Amino acid sequence: MTTHDRHSEHDAVGAYVLGILDDAEATAFEAHLAYCEFCAAQLDDMAGMEPMMAALAESPGPPPRLTEPSQQLLTRLTDEVAAGRARRRRRGLYLVAAAAVLVIGGPAVAVVATSGNDQGRQIAGEPHPTSPAEDAFFNHMEEKIVATDASTKVSATVGMEKKAWGTHTVLELKNVKGPLKCSLIAVSKDGKEETVTSWAVPKWGYGIAGSTHEMAKNPLYVHGGAAMDRGEIDHFEVRTFDGKRLVEVRA
Repeated sequence: MTTHDRHSEHDAVGAYVLGILDDAEATAFEAHLAYCEFCAAQLDDMAGMEPMMAALAESPGPPPRLTEPSQQLLTRLTDEVAAGRARRRRRGLYLVAAAAVLVIGGPAVAVVATSGNDQGRQIAGEPHPTSPAEDAFFNHMEEKIVATDASTKVSATVGMEKKAWGTHTVLELKNVKGPLKCSLIAVSKDGKEETVTSWAVPKWGYGIAGSTHEMAKNPLYVHGGAAMDRGEIDHFEVRTFDGKRLVEVRA
């Protein structure tokens, strides 16, 4: 009875890697491998044995006699491969679950991460805002100035932070509807202007109290930089691309 007769086609993966199948058996297994994803995956996992076989083949003297592996050995090999694949699948599921928590929970969720080397030890991340602009606005701005335009009803808060290169600026914008394209302009005391940042406002807008559109209820946060020192800035203006001033914030 041949090796191929004694072992199922799936069990032949180990024998194929060890090189103990004859030409007919190897050809038959390769034909099976062409349509069997299970065997292809196990063969890939066992690929690390190939360098060992090459080293044995190139060693001086007569090659060691390879005996046919027992059913118990083949079973153990396949079980170890399956267990390794299961561990990798579980690790992947943990990562997917953590990503889902981030997406569903939003900015106030603390992420818990685990790794195989931590033996179950949990490391909790701090809650964080949804963007660098929000982080800078709430945690790094040295001063904030608020203004609301009496005509447009657009409300703006400009936060400023001194930098060696000028002034880091964050804008919080509320009660603005689109579609619009806008810019935040820094105006110096001698009338010079710099564009700090630009953005687009969707038709549902930003910071609209009582809006039925969930995203429209949230303010817009954008940040940028002006080369002007803080002391050089007279005021900021939020303007549309066609030149309409929505709100002015005195600095």
